[in-house]
Amino acid sequence: MAEQSGNWKTPEGDYAGDVTAQAAWEILQSNPGSLLVDVRTEVEWKLIGTTDLSSINKEPLYLQWVTMKGVNTNFVAELKQHLEERNISNDSPIYFMCQSGGRSKIAAKQCAELGYTASYNIAEGFEGDLNEHNHRNSVSGWKVAGLPWVQS
Repeated sequence: MAEQSGNWKTPEGDYAGDVTAQAAWEILQSNPGSLLVDVRTEVEWKLIGTTDLSSINKEPLYLQWVTMKGVNTNFVAELKQHLEERNISNDSPIYFMCQSGGRSKIAAKQCAELGYTASYNIAEGFEGDLNEHNHRNSVSGWKVAGLPWVQS
């Protein structure tokens, strides 16, 4: 049974699995049909930073899984629309990322339920796990891996 909290539930379906930020970056570089979906909030994108895929001529899809008003109840419909607009095939690798892998795992499962069989969660996210002082950006994640990112 799916876990339910508030107005959302964790999808029951499978997804392709968890990967590291480095593994996702390598596929994003080598597979022209691959896509990165950043499901963090607009505030996180502005204050913490975003991935920079310009060196590989790609643009991430920015789609908030949760907004200031709560869970984005239109997330799945918006995701489907964006994937169709970008002509992403059902077997193209799609990598979901949030701060540290929680929201993105749910998003990857939701994408898999749409029939996209290569939906992956970047388990360590953009900022990674907490260190012994409860701070991020020092243990794991996209930034700690030294992968390209920018801050506005």
